[in-house]
Amino acid sequence: MTGRRRLGMVAAAATLLAAAPITSIFDTWNWLVRCILAVGLIAGAALLARTLRFPTWAQALSMIVVLLLSLTWMFPSGHEILIPTPATFGHFADLFTQAGQDTRSYGVPVPDRDGLLFVTVLGIGSVAIAVDLLTVVARRPALAGLPMLAIYSVPVAVYVDSVPVLPFIIGATGFLWLLVSDNIDRVRRFGRRFTGDGRDVDVWEPSPLAAAGRRLGVVGVAAAVLLPLLVPTVTGGLLSQITQSGNGIGTGGAGTGTGGRINLFASLNGRLTQGDTVQIIKLTTNEREPYYLRFGVADQLTNQGFGNRSPVGNSVNRGMPDPRGGTAGGDFQSYHAQIEVSDDLQQSMLPIYSNTVRAADLGGGWSYDPNQQVIFSNRQTTKGKKYNFDYVRANYSEAELRRAEPLNKDNPLRTQYTNTPPDAEVDTLVAGLVKGKTTEYDKMRALYDYFSKDNGFSYSLSTEPAGSSSQIAAFLKNKVGYCQQYAAALAWMARVAGIPARVAFGFTKGAQQGNSWIITNRNAHAWTEVYLQGFGWIPFDATPASSVAGSTRSDWAPDPDSTTPAATTPTGAAASGADSSVAPGNPDRLDRGLNDPTGAGAFDTGSGPTSYTALWIVAGLALLIALLLVPALRRKLVRRRRHAATAPKAPKVLSASGTGPPGQHDIVVTPEAVRAREDAHAAWDELLDTMIDFRIPVDPTETPRVTAQRLVTDAVLLEEPAAAATLLGTAEERARYARKPLQGGELTVALGRVRKGLARSATRRTRITATLFPPSVLLRWRLAMAEGSARSVAAGARLRDSLARFSPRRLIANRGR
Repeated sequence: MTGRRRLGMVAAAATLLAAAPITSIFDTWNWLVRCILAVGLIAGAALLARTLRFPTWAQALSMIVVLLLSLTWMFPSGHEILIPTPATFGHFADLFTQAGQDTRSYGVPVPDRDGLLFVTVLGIGSVAIAVDLLTVVARRPALAGLPMLAIYSVPVAVYVDSVPVLPFIIGATGFLWLLVSDNIDRVRRFGRRFTGDGRDVDVWEPSPLAAAGRRLGVVGVAAAVLLPLLVPTVTGGLLSQITQSGNGIGTGGAGTGTGGRINLFASLNGRLTQGDTVQIIKLTTNEREPYYLRFGVADQLTNQGFGNRSPVGNSVNRGMPDPRGGTAGGDFQSYHAQIEVSDDLQQSMLPIYSNTVRAADLGGGWSYDPNQQVIFSNRQTTKGKKYNFDYVRANYSEAELRRAEPLNKDNPLRTQYTNTPPDAEVDTLVAGLVKGKTTEYDKMRALYDYFSKDNGFSYSLSTEPAGSSSQIAAFLKNKVGYCQQYAAALAWMARVAGIPARVAFGFTKGAQQGNSWIITNRNAHAWTEVYLQGFGWIPFDATPASSVAGSTRSDWAPDPDSTTPAATTPTGAAASGADSSVAPGNPDRLDRGLNDPTGAGAFDTGSGPTSYTALWIVAGLALLIALLLVPALRRKLVRRRRHAATAPKAPKVLSASGTGPPGQHDIVVTPEAVRAREDAHAAWDELLDTMIDFRIPVDPTETPRVTAQRLVTDAVLLEEPAAAATLLGTAEERARYARKPLQGGELTVALGRVRKGLARSATRRTRITATLFPPSVLLRWRLAMAEGSARSVAAGARLRDSLARFSPRRLIANRGR
């Protein structure tokens, strides 16, 4: 296979590697199989066209025709036999329309929709044609990176938070492979290669310079991948992930989230453990005692806890369902709310109330998931958002909820929301609590009332380790945790009892301020929702009300720790007991007492997990500064060693002209002569490094005297620095050529004067560079790296030659004789 044909195959493979980021968008691998077939057929058509020596326009046309035939075969309209017809193009237009609707309706990862698959195959096939033409025909493989980068921009545009890193690494590897293949093909077409010393080398023998270039390319790509991971950010970054704390229920398993998903448990934990109190929402509503704002749910359960899945739904502009027509009872009241979100809350899920029936002023790109009852977006965030919505609030009595019948075992809701991993301890506990309860509501109340102070439960942001038990069993045994643990534990136990349950995430009502409610990061909260037939999803908050800022209790789920019965209000207000956070005349008591350990609403921050974010940032900055100072430190150590070598250990130095005190006109050969030569060489090396640091060219072919004279002229040195440079040149000249070297200790003083003279005539930028990033040190490091690379390549070549001598093929050949 010739070079151009081989390069075309590499271009096709590199295109498929560049398509790796698409894996984070689709739920299955169906798209990849179709793309492999399409790109493979395109590459085959290009190979055949070049084998038959078609002109360039015919090669491009053949690839376009094959792509069209591939799309017709994979996405037929039913009115053609491989050959596209007008109906085929009409079908393609319908697929485009369907893809546009699906992008507004589905969240990542998306299912295998024909419209989305069609657009994906068409896009990657078009990129494959462009990469092939740029690489093989135009011989510009570097430009082929632009259409490959267009593929990577798709998940960047779809994801709100961050894009997975591994697909980018795979795509970058394909691009580097393409560049290397093109370079090898160019070398083969050029002819023989030669090294720097004029020796011709075999075509496959690695070149030291090329090897160094490849290493630099790999290091550059690695730095581009790893550096963003190390930088701490608000929502991501390796340091941010390291400093997250809390091992409670739901922190692993399905709830870890990937790509554009929000890790609800981690997000909640981060807000609660944040050092400062930050306002994130301003709420205005005509409801006297509002309940909890809600933005997400976690309904996937594993042995590690609850996890959230990506919501799926249609545009909010299509309307939202009204729950008042399908319930078996309840007192419904309509309300209106307006929300202003600050810049500190940036997420893809919108805070709203349960049973929202209309939302306005959202703009485009927002969808509603009727199953999770959340509003979400794959393109926008809540940062700085201001919107309003209408909602209904239902108040149920205990008698009404007791009329809820159990769901049939084959009901999809019961099948999906009652599965639990096996846990004998939890099963035994639930069986004992619901024993003798005949209604779904009574079972739920028995489980809910279990999370009380009388049973040993307490609130703390510092959770206990699970040990050998599961997370749920550990919490139920230790009985210490915060809302994340309480909500997940109650939902798990409800599922064991056969009641569909999930965990909801949002914010408590916060503190009232005039006609508005101020919600901060301290109001982040999680609670349990259970499904009762005929009533829908009913909230139960098992977290101790006295420990949660802005906590609210309902008539059907009063505070089990309250000493007085819950107040009955049509809006489901909080209990008015002594420990209630919404007691009359004290609406913001908990928010004022966040930092007061004696307040009823204080967080247990003393026993909470310590945040090391600031420490990690300071340590990272200190490490970065230390690394930047390494060249300067290395230069200083070398200078100190050379100065120590030129320290006075002999009689008074003779001047450059040989004049000196009486009796010392001639240097007497002493045992110190050898040391004097070494001192002169050390001083000369220091002078050359100083010249390099201050951007004075160094010519190794010049004599020391000529170099010193040129230094005086080029750097415009004054009398003392000029005389010092002359002295250093004379000392090196005599150390090289004279029988009797120059001895003494004025060399160190001369070096200092020359350096001061160079600093006086240099620019500020040159002085700073010479101090912080000495070019002499950097040059020496580059030369050492090149030398090490050459030695490594030579060792590899010797190893290959050694292995070639023991080739098994020789043994087979000898055996055949």
